[in-house]
Amino acid sequence: MKVSVYVDGSGGTNSGYGYFVKETGESFYERKTDITNNQAEYMAIILALKKYVGSNDEVTIYSDSKNTVNQLNHEFAINNEQLRDLARQAWEIIGKFSNISIVWVPRKDNLAGKMLGS
Repeated sequence: MKVSVYVDGSGGTNSGYGYFVKETGESFYERKTDITNNQAEYMAIILALKKYVGSNDEVTIYSDSKNTVNQLNHEFAINNEQLRDLARQAWEIIGKFSNISIVWVPRKDNLAGKMLGS
């Protein structure tokens, strides 16, 4: 089965992260204080990865953070140690998938962003 998971995160005073699964309508959002936008995006992706690790589904994770997507796809360097740690966590889980992609989408097309009200 193909699964499309849209993730979004926001930092600052009203920070948090979450995901929306297009095929099932399932969503999850968690508030987390004192994180940056980039940290929130990574946390959303890690959350989605953990949800589907071990499944045989063809999983595509959509994020509107070009930076995070390109870093996880090894196209951009990661110069921040906290983000590097989050990327390592994500890569460790990604390695357990047989069929996964992380894809950038424009903010206006991010279903999680709409759902999470950001």
